[in-house]
Amino acid sequence: MFPLGTVLLPGGVLPLHVFEPRYRALVADCLAGEPEFGVVLIDRGHEVGGGDVRRDVATVARIVEVAQFTDGRSALVTVGTRRIRVEHWLDDDPYPRAEVTDWPDAIEAADAEGPTLEDLLARLRRVLALQTELGEPTPPVAAEVSDDPVLATYHACALAPLGPDDQYRLLSAAGPAQRRILLEELLVGAEEVFRYRLSP
Repeated sequence: MFPLGTVLLPGGVLPLHVFEPRYRALVADCLAGEPEFGVVLIDRGHEVGGGDVRRDVATVARIVEVAQFTDGRSALVTVGTRRIRVEHWLDDDPYPRAEVTDWPDAIEAADAEGPTLEDLLARLRRVLALQTELGEPTPPVAAEVSDDPVLATYHACALAPLGPDDQYRLLSAAGPAQRRILLEELLVGAEEVFRYRLSP
C-alpha cells in the first residue's frame, strides 16, 4: 500500500517519485511480480516517514511506466484500475501492507436517479471555464471521458477542482448515480465560489 495526501480514482493517472527505502522495496516487489499496489488517502500525518493514519477505501494502481535512477530512486507512471476496501492493516515492515477486498460499484437500474452524465459534464465544463478565467491551472475542457458509465463518473470526478476529502467522498460513493448526485452538489458549490471570486 502507498499512503498519499491525494486520492487516485479508477481511470486516473498518478505519477510518483519514489525515494524512501520502504517504497523502493515496494516497487521492487511489484516489478518482480504483479505490478500493482494500493493507493490510500492519509487521514492524518505525513507521506514521508510513516506514523500516518489512513482511510479505508483505496484504489489499485497499476505501474505502466518506470524510470529507475542510479541512486535507487525511480519515477513511476501509474493508472488507477479498481476500487478496494482495506479490511485490516498489517505491520508496516518492510512497507505499508493491508488485507483488502475488491469493492466494485453497485449495479443500478437504467433509470437511476440523479443528473445525467451529459448534464454533469456540461456543468463541469462551466466550472473549469470559470477556473480558467481566474487564471488557475485546469485540465483541458475537452478532456476525454470514457463511454463506460461507471468509469465516466470517475473521469468527471478526477477533472473536477476538488480537494482530497471531496475526492475521497466521491471514491466512496456506492455507485455511479450516487457519485453523480454528490459531484453535482460539489460542482454547484465550486461554481458559486468561482463566480463570487470573479464578481467586481
